[in-house]
Amino acid sequence: MHLPKSYYNHISFAGTIIAAISLFLIIVSFLFSLLFNAGSSYLGLFSYILLPAIMVFGLILIPIGMFINSRRARKSSETLEMKWMVIDFNDPRYRNAASIFIIGTVVLILLSAVGSYEAYHYTESVEFCGKVCHKVMQPEYVTYMNSSHAKVACVECHVGQGADWYVKSKLSGLYQVYAVLTNSYPTPIPTPISSLRPAKETCEECHWPQKFYTPRLNMEKHYLSDSLNTEWIIQLQMKTNSPHSSSNLAEGIHWHINPDVKIEYIAADEARESIPWVRYINLKTGDTTLYEDSWSPMDQEDIKTAVTRTMDCMDCHNRPSHNYQLPSEFVDLAISSGEVPKLPKIKYIAMEILKDPYPTTDTALMVINETIRQFYADNYPDSDPQLIDKAVTGITNGYLNNIFPEMGANWDVYPDHIGHLEFNGCFRCHNDTHESISGKRITKDCNACHTILAQGTNDNLETATINESLDFYHPVDIGTDWKDYLCIDCHRYLYP
Repeated sequence: MHLPKSYYNHISFAGTIIAAISLFLIIVSFLFSLLFNAGSSYLGLFSYILLPAIMVFGLILIPIGMFINSRRARKSSETLEMKWMVIDFNDPRYRNAASIFIIGTVVLILLSAVGSYEAYHYTESVEFCGKVCHKVMQPEYVTYMNSSHAKVACVECHVGQGADWYVKSKLSGLYQVYAVLTNSYPTPIPTPISSLRPAKETCEECHWPQKFYTPRLNMEKHYLSDSLNTEWIIQLQMKTNSPHSSSNLAEGIHWHINPDVKIEYIAADEARESIPWVRYINLKTGDTTLYEDSWSPMDQEDIKTAVTRTMDCMDCHNRPSHNYQLPSEFVDLAISSGEVPKLPKIKYIAMEILKDPYPTTDTALMVINETIRQFYADNYPDSDPQLIDKAVTGITNGYLNNIFPEMGANWDVYPDHIGHLEFNGCFRCHNDTHESISGKRITKDCNACHTILAQGTNDNLETATINESLDFYHPVDIGTDWKDYLCIDCHRYLYP
């Protein structure tokens, strides 16, 4: 088969070889993943992004080589007159070249269509988001896979529908790729608080506010750090909504996003953990009440220049898919599920180990293993070795799923605004210090959000009668300190 003379040069030959090998590898990898239903995040990266880019590069080299070769030939010729290219289909060379061009173009267009489609879906996949940049995204990916949203694709929340946010996410992704390649990404990865899409356009696509659930039961189990790992039960009725669905958002926790109500606030910090200024607006009547923190009020000049945010789902549910549990939380869950056996003082020794930070995961796992084994060898030498092995495995798994020293990611740097035990959460506003000019305060009353239906140990469980609530009492006698201080003063750093 004869081709134009200009094709016969080293650059065009190299481009042809590069394009051909790339095409062959694309076909092989595609068939491999299709026939054997196998593959990985890196196979997709090569199949749909890197190899097509290399193939296109090879194809571009072909005309470049032909152009350079033609130019060199013209320069060496005695006649410098410029002429238009003449395509003569009576000449077999031109027919061959045209046939190759037409067939190649059709094949390339088809491959590009399939490849572009696959590349689009691949870059939108959970696999791509969580596994390609393994070290950087490992904390977010692991916590996501252990969350209630593990079946919801990352892009459903982080991108949503529409071309504008898709373009924004891809432009942001380009910088993220650059940061990974140059090893200039921050540790820990900051939460994209200001750049997240509004909750109305993401969360409410599934969680329809007009159909929120009526109050629900919440059963919690905690274990004390005594020799028996005493189980402490507390059962709450969470007032998520009105008691009857017909009233919908007229009261309850989700009242904050009632369409007839507008709650605005100013945060004193980027993480929105401190909220000194709150404004309530009744959109039906126009009534407005302004609350300011009497303990740490904002300067009036700062208020004028501050960004005022309208409260939505994400102001409380700020860690819906990437929740880093405290050691006290994941150890309690592991004991409840049986992943950690109830060895004497297992809760105590676990908290002693996990209260300190470790420079690397390997160091933490070594300390967990050695400390637990040494503790039971010294204090409870008759303990079953198999139970000790199980305890080490359970606590190790809890650590691996929630604490990531290499990325600096853990519960302490990613506060969860749901509740008020380990973080300020509700108490950012509901702390009895936010007061209006008329003297009205944002309540700190526990019964505003939940009622206690049962509390205590299995042997001594106190229960409430119908339509009544129990007064809370602390499982460890600390007097009235729990009333005078916020829960986080102890629970965030001094584990129970």
